[in-house]
Amino acid sequence: MNWVTRLLLPAIGLVLFLYFTATFQVMQYQSAIKFRLGEIVQTDFEPGLHFKLPFVNTVRLFDNRVLTLATPPERFLTGEKKNLIVDYYIKWRITDPSDFYRATRGNEAVARNRIDQIVKDSMKSQISSRTIAEVVSGDRDLFMRNVIETTNDDIRGLGLQIIDVRIMRIELPDQVRESVYARMEKERSTVAKAIRSRGEEQAQRITSDAERQRVVIVSDAEREAEEIRGEGDAKAAQIYADAYGQDQEFFSFYRSMQAYQRAFASGQDTFVLDPGSPFFRYFNSPNGVVQRDDDDGAGSSPVGIGSQSIRLEER
Repeated sequence: MNWVTRLLLPAIGLVLFLYFTATFQVMQYQSAIKFRLGEIVQTDFEPGLHFKLPFVNTVRLFDNRVLTLATPPERFLTGEKKNLIVDYYIKWRITDPSDFYRATRGNEAVARNRIDQIVKDSMKSQISSRTIAEVVSGDRDLFMRNVIETTNDDIRGLGLQIIDVRIMRIELPDQVRESVYARMEKERSTVAKAIRSRGEEQAQRITSDAERQRVVIVSDAEREAEEIRGEGDAKAAQIYADAYGQDQEFFSFYRSMQAYQRAFASGQDTFVLDPGSPFFRYFNSPNGVVQRDDDDGAGSSPVGIGSQSIRLEER
């Protein structure tokens, strides 16, 4: 071994010694406290590599991530003096490493015990002011917000923060389970009846509006139909008047033919008419001249048009 090797190996060893004893690394999810002979001298470390004096400074690293504390099911007394068994968990994290160290000496187990007890006391206070129905089916979010707020007020000096408290399961003792379910069913039934009542009221209002609209629409349609019918009748009368003015004799003949068609449409009717009635002016005389029998005695003369026939009794 030459002198270069004898010098290089101690130098490398010294560098490694200084690296491991004079430096420390803070990760993104960590916070650090630097001590000098047991006293806190610095806590504001950014993530990365930092230096310390060997044998003089010591460093403690703490996890800043959100941690979960699962607690065993606890029994609480409600405002009705009835027991509830509640299973819940807690989300928490370290916010101030120096306060956390002073309160717990950096021991997470101590911090967990303190958090568990404080949350338990807050849960007990909140549940004792509520009924079973309010705890089970009430405003759960408001209930848990109150627990979180009161807990954070109590642990503010510990350098900790409660992020969330969530109930996983609520168990009812057998003697109160049926009564609670019956009460909840009654409350839901009342709510359902109120909803149905509002729905029926709304349906009635919609039906009334629809009926009112129908009446208005029908009235408008009938009025419009009457106007159209009146216009049509007026046009028809004008057409008849124009036709009558052009050829009065033909118009009279045409109208008589229409009257015959309507009168004898069924083929089963009997009419008692005077043969000399103007109704039959075109019946036996195409030129419109009515022929009368001069016999004063009562008699009858059959008159026919096509396949229709009636019996006319003279008077």
